[in-house]
Amino acid sequence: MEESVWRRPSTLPLVLAVMALLIVIVGGSIRINDAGESCPEWPTCFGTWHFDVSEEEQEAYWDANPEEIDSRGEDHRYTTFQIFVEWFHRLLVGLIALPIIYNVVMALRSQKTYGKRVVQSSMFSAVLLVVQATAGYITVRYDNADWTVALHLSLACVFTAGLIWQFMEMRIREGVRWAFLRSPQDFVNAHISRANAMAGAVGLLLVLGAWVSSSAGGQYNQSCSVGFPTGWPQCQGSFLPSLEGPGIFIQMIHRFGALVVGLVLILGVSNLRTSAQERDGAKELVRFGEITTGIWLLNVMVGGSYIVFAKVGDFPEWLSLLHLVVGVGAFLSAVFLMFCMRFCQASEQTFGAEQE
Repeated sequence: MEESVWRRPSTLPLVLAVMALLIVIVGGSIRINDAGESCPEWPTCFGTWHFDVSEEEQEAYWDANPEEIDSRGEDHRYTTFQIFVEWFHRLLVGLIALPIIYNVVMALRSQKTYGKRVVQSSMFSAVLLVVQATAGYITVRYDNADWTVALHLSLACVFTAGLIWQFMEMRIREGVRWAFLRSPQDFVNAHISRANAMAGAVGLLLVLGAWVSSSAGGQYNQSCSVGFPTGWPQCQGSFLPSLEGPGIFIQMIHRFGALVVGLVLILGVSNLRTSAQERDGAKELVRFGEITTGIWLLNVMVGGSYIVFAKVGDFPEWLSLLHLVVGVGAFLSAVFLMFCMRFCQASEQTFGAEQE
């Protein structure tokens, strides 16, 4: 009888990956609630460890720490909810630390069963969590500068992907035989570089989107105007607008990047499908590529809706959060395809050799 899913050691990295996704979502909600600077220092918040900071307490803090005054000025006051969102984000990062440490201990104890690569993967996640916390500090210190936001999101996605890889490695060693593992080796060898390119392209687009959304405090989101078709799919009423206006160049980079990534995905899947017709057992990998392309297309529609349904100075920020979540989903889907091909390349002899 197969062991219960909750008793399998491989369930831990999967749960941690879900927790990491939750942290990414909460992190995205920080921006849409304009709470990115609601805790002026790190790791405390207005000199305290809680989120219920009154306006009077905020004023007293600014008076005592004028060097911490953010871009909104000393007269700005944050709501309790804004502070809570930032505080809760930090709390989740703290809560995931203990199971991440236990994940390393578990991997070390079961090295004979799961191999050295699982140990290395668990240690990589632990180190990356520290790096990610440091990136969070840098993001606060530099008042949510665009490059810090892009860095923070990039590390979060790599952290999540690493945990997914560990889960897959452990499940295979536990004896699972997913259908994609039976894909022909010649098919995998011919297309693994294409899968790498697809994952890399989606990842770069995600980073670019984070940079665009945080540039000038997010003010460039309305650079192309709003509504259909003036704001989207056009920009300022043209598909080739003048790049002299503030933020238009940045917006067009993001849109051009989405187009290029779409071409990479569509051409990649087309090649996968054509090649799979000549080989049996490759349909699972093709399906993963199609799913990634479908998620990309969905996100293009979500991003367009964000502009189409906006009003001047008033954007439906829940669509912005959805845009981020679907974008992360597209990246993880592309990475999953890449991982599947890499696991297909690994023979049973390789797994056995790594356990020695």
